[in-house]
Amino acid sequence: MLHAGGVFVTILDAVTPTSDAIAVENQFVAHNYSPLPVVAASAEGAWITDVEGKRYLDCLAAYSAVNFGHRNPEIIATAHAQLDTVTLVSRAFHSDRLGPFCRALAELCGKEMVLPMNSGAEAVESGIKVARKWGTDVKGVPAGRGNIIVAHNNFHGRTTTIISFSDDETARRGFGPYTPGFRSVPFGDADAMAAAIDDDTVAVLIEPIQGEAGIIVPPDDYLPRVRALCSERNVLMIADEIQSGLARTGRTFACDHWGVVPDIYLLGKALGGGVVPVSAVVANQDILGVLHPGEHGSTFGGNPLAAAIGTTVVNILRRGEFQSRSAELGERLHARLRDLIGHGVEAVRGLGLWAGVDIDPSLGTGKQISMRLAARGVLVKDTHGSTLRFAPPLVITAEEIDWATSQFADVLAESGSHLSEI
Repeated sequence: MLHAGGVFVTILDAVTPTSDAIAVENQFVAHNYSPLPVVAASAEGAWITDVEGKRYLDCLAAYSAVNFGHRNPEIIATAHAQLDTVTLVSRAFHSDRLGPFCRALAELCGKEMVLPMNSGAEAVESGIKVARKWGTDVKGVPAGRGNIIVAHNNFHGRTTTIISFSDDETARRGFGPYTPGFRSVPFGDADAMAAAIDDDTVAVLIEPIQGEAGIIVPPDDYLPRVRALCSERNVLMIADEIQSGLARTGRTFACDHWGVVPDIYLLGKALGGGVVPVSAVVANQDILGVLHPGEHGSTFGGNPLAAAIGTTVVNILRRGEFQSRSAELGERLHARLRDLIGHGVEAVRGLGLWAGVDIDPSLGTGKQISMRLAARGVLVKDTHGSTLRFAPPLVITAEEIDWATSQFADVLAESGSHLSEI
């Protein structure tokens, strides 16, 4: 219909009950996810409200994409202002937002250049291309022979190239043939990595803390040794900070916990402020300078709306408030979760407001425990069968953490009681 001012306006359908909304998704949306039966209708801060008005404490934050809270007022104000000017011109033209965004992000990372993209997987794919081109043009590896070292149980996305070096058979099965050029070694084992590097190795690609694997924190000497290896062997160190970066662990980057600076940062998720997809490859000119016009691109990468939002996110991170919140409240979250070890919890791992919790498999699968928590108004997500991930928006309060972990304790107790009655 036309708006009174002569502009077409789409009137959205009325809100439907949960069962109807899920039925429509099941019919028309590809079944590449298995979501909890919660249908979000609105969200603010750390809370999501479903189509029937029930509120849930979000302890997943869209896998860290909503680090700064749902509809963060500062980010939303930026988005509204930019929507009134220009949203997309592609890279066929310059925009007044792209340069300032890339300068701000490069400075935040202590680097010189930025390659803006959209999704996290695009950043990883772009980082792989840059590393291979650098290997050929700068290191002198014969064309087509460059290899990249990765870690077992990695998660960098689900494109064809990325699943080619994944251990997850669910992600791989049936999608071959796979892309060659990768070698996988155990995460946390610097000796194995050293043994895998040869004259044709162009890069090491790792998550500083493995997310999808269950929030796996490496030994304290691991990242420093990887950094030293890469420097000694003329190999690029690529840190996938898409999920671990941008204040999630209590530092701007997870690498900061070990005083390590990679050659390339891969960023995404929270860089878009929970509003639009924004990702980036960040490195110095001697690395990103290997790209020339026509060799790589993206229609939406670095668009004015994304760049404006990304600049606001960088400005927020410069203040350090969310890094501090994550560090301080993370201690509370981990302490509360560790108190449950021996009471249905077998192990707790992580840093900042990011925790992987291994539950006693006899109490149920991770998906079943997630469902029971959702019934109590707490949203988490399972991984690898019996591990739950807690990664709330960094705006969560101490009181909300206490409430969520109390609900978790009650679910564990009820699951144990039910088991003893069988």
